Amino acid sequence: MAHKINADACLSCGACSSACPVDAISQGDDSYVIDADTCIDCGACEAECPAEAISAE
Repeated sequence: MAHKINADACLSCGACSSACPVDAISQGDDSYVIDADTCIDCGACEAECPAEAISAE
């Protein structure tokens, strides 16, 4: 199960992207997005998000 980013809550700060060990997170149009096929569900991004915009799918 991959994690997902709530685009409405995302601050586009990039903290999650730098925390991802497999580079599954990239900057989208209005917020960051997680590639579900690449995500290893480690939760590192969720712990780094200051807006608490990331959760398990």
